Amino acid sequence: MLRALTARRIATAAAYGGGGLTAVGGLTYGLIKLEAFLARKIILGTPNGDPPVADGPYGAALPGMPLSFVVLGDSTAAGLGVHTAGETPAALLAAGLSSIAGRPVLLTNVARSGSQSGALAGQVTRALEAGPDVAVIMIGANDVTNRVPAAESVRHLGSAVERLRAAGCEVVVGTCPDLGSVEPLMQPLRWFAQRASRQLAAAQTIAAVERGARSVSLGDLLGREFAADPREMFSADRYHPSARGYAAAAAAVLPSMAAALELEPELDALPDPGLGTGVLPVYLAAAEAAEEPGTEVVGARLAGRERGPRGRWARLLRRRRVGEPAGPDGPGGPGEPGGGPAAVAPGAA
Repeated sequence: MLRALTARRIATAAAYGGGGLTAVGGLTYGLIKLEAFLARKIILGTPNGDPPVADGPYGAALPGMPLSFVVLGDSTAAGLGVHTAGETPAALLAAGLSSIAGRPVLLTNVARSGSQSGALAGQVTRALEAGPDVAVIMIGANDVTNRVPAAESVRHLGSAVERLRAAGCEVVVGTCPDLGSVEPLMQPLRWFAQRASRQLAAAQTIAAVERGARSVSLGDLLGREFAADPREMFSADRYHPSARGYAAAAAAVLPSMAAALELEPELDALPDPGLGTGVLPVYLAAAEAAEEPGTEVVGARLAGRERGPRGRWARLLRRRRVGEPAGPDGPGGPGEPGGGPAAVAPGAA
């Protein structure tokens, strides 16, 4: 309940222009700053260069008009840490969406490494040039590590969702990952990183669902599954996901994209008994989702109404996995003739 109330305060502060809550006080921050310095000394290194460029058509040999798919966010959305375009989460999602829709998908990725939520305004402007049908936003980790007030982060995200939705674009927000699982982090930094990232994730969910988007908890992007097998799920820098890690994140987001476009029946996503049943105020659903990686939160109606006395009604869903997104050699992927950016030069029909 405490996390739910905190998330609601952050979202309210964002709506009314307040600074919101910061994760830690001054004295604690000094200790965390020292711990962060030591963590950087432990990290093996950072990925060299820019993420692979995955923009272009996927499933180009399929019939029908292409779906326009845009990706916005930070290094996670950009795919930093992998070596080929087909390993990036954007490419995995584009290939998977093409397979589900049975039609081409044109991918435009405007995400940039190092971006904080304040960068979303410019990214949305570029994304809208593509006339998007669906967008995925993954952002928040850099806001936490740079101590950006959560309300400020959420305000930028809410504005981005509003602009995309106003253009007729469906939006899925992958919320801030659980930074407490980053292997080099020590206590108490690990605890504070987890607390701050989960608070932000819950507040992001409220902002997204209130504005007509869906959210998917990406706690497992750097969470329990990754902590259990860090050498496989993290890239060489032990911070960004590996190809296997990005595939796990894409598998969590893809079903929600398909549902947003009405490509998959909502009946494929029944409430999970472990997540509670029925319809909840969005702030309670957001707090639950932050604790359960892979959980979707979507707006709902109760007695024919979208809103109750405590905000929008929402439902927690654990979606059936549509299947692992197609990889570099899968259907519609870059390795298949007529699929992926390798098959069509930029700007070609």
